[in-house]
Amino acid sequence: MTGLQALSRDVADLVARAAPAVVGVEQGGGQGSGVVIAPDGWVLTNAHVARGRGPVRVRLSGARVVAAERAGADDRTDVAVLRVDARDLPALALSERRLSVGELVVAIGNPLGFERSVTVGVVSALHRNLAAPRGAVLEGLVQTDASINPGNSGGPLLDAGGAVVGLSTAMLPWAHGIGFAVPAHTAAWVASVLMREGEVRRPFLGIAARGEDLEARDATLAGHGRGVRVLEVVEGAPAGRAALRPGDLLVAASGSPVQTLDDLQRVLVLARAGEIDLQVLRAGRPLRLAIRPDPPRAAAA
Repeated sequence: MTGLQALSRDVADLVARAAPAVVGVEQGGGQGSGVVIAPDGWVLTNAHVARGRGPVRVRLSGARVVAAERAGADDRTDVAVLRVDARDLPALALSERRLSVGELVVAIGNPLGFERSVTVGVVSALHRNLAAPRGAVLEGLVQTDASINPGNSGGPLLDAGGAVVGLSTAMLPWAHGIGFAVPAHTAAWVASVLMREGEVRRPFLGIAARGEDLEARDATLAGHGRGVRVLEVVEGAPAGRAALRPGDLLVAASGSPVQTLDDLQRVLVLARAGEIDLQVLRAGRPLRLAIRPDPPRAAAA
């Protein structure tokens, strides 16, 4: 068997295992995709797919259509969770691992209503930001050249082992071979909060910041290659009270590596109330700061 034949067989086997967990999501006149993440009826999709006041229906494997309840949605990450009254559903787990550029990925979804269509591509880039409706910005997206079309939104992006590594979220209608997905390590923690609480309430630090690649010396100190650069600090906010400064690099929070803004948000949300221990690099020197975030507020950072 040639290498190409082996690859073809492996992709076919992967799709056969994963496709039964991919569902269609219908809301009003719109259609999208979703993926079952728990056998007892939890379905992950995009917030923009589930948004609206009309009833939501989910088309399961085998063409069975069931009513769905909106369990929660988070516009900041474009992630939503639905609940359907069904049991023993085929489900896929969300992977927590970080992707690498060049990895083979497979997208499954319902583009233009064509159920469980399969496309194959690679991870083209990581940490992409994309403007979204209502003035929002989706951060830390995976860029892929696996074909993503209207209706793919909410469907899984799989790695070569069949693990869900992303949730298809957007495409550029004027471009070819450029699609985007929410990384699964983001979707996983957001989904867990939505399943418990119905919304994601982000504590307030009072900073403007961005993720960036680290210089070699800073990467050695941090133990990883990316961090979050503080651009502005709101006077009188928790960050200011904790002596955080513009230019500081956040590289860990409460013992967890901080490589992206999502990593920071995850620690803040899951830690709930309480003090956060920040590991900071300031002008190439490590220091630790203790910060106590304020309760969530509108447009918190």
